[in-house]
Amino acid sequence: AEIVFNPSATVAGLSQYIWKVEQPAAAVANGFFVAASNRVGTEAPWNIGKFYGTSYFVNPRGETVAQASEDNDELLVADIDLGVIEEVRSVWQFYRDRRPEAYGEITAQ
Repeated sequence: AEIVFNPSATVAGLSQYIWKVEQPAAAVANGFFVAASNRVGTEAPWNIGKFYGTSYFVNPRGETVAQASEDNDELLVADIDLGVIEEVRSVWQFYRDRRPEAYGEITAQ
C-alpha cells in the first residue's frame, strides 16, 4: 500500500492521545502514508461526547503533512510525494528487513 485511509468517529477522552500516536506509528512501521479522518462536533440524539476532529495526513517518516481543525467541518487536501515511500522503505529497517517469505512458516499450525 502507498496510502491507508483510517476513518474514525471517536469522542474526546482517553482515545485522543492514541489517535495522535497510532497513525504515525503505523506509517513508520509500514512505510506508507496515512490519511486519518475523524468527525467533529456532537451528534444528537446520542450525545455520547464531542468528536475531536483533527483529521490529518502523516508521511512514512511519521510526520504530519497536513491537519484539519478540531471544531470545523473541513475538506482536508494535501500534496504528498509518493517518492518518499521508496526512499523510506529502502533506508529504514522497519520495512527493509521484513522477510515475507518466512511468514508461511511462522503462521503454520
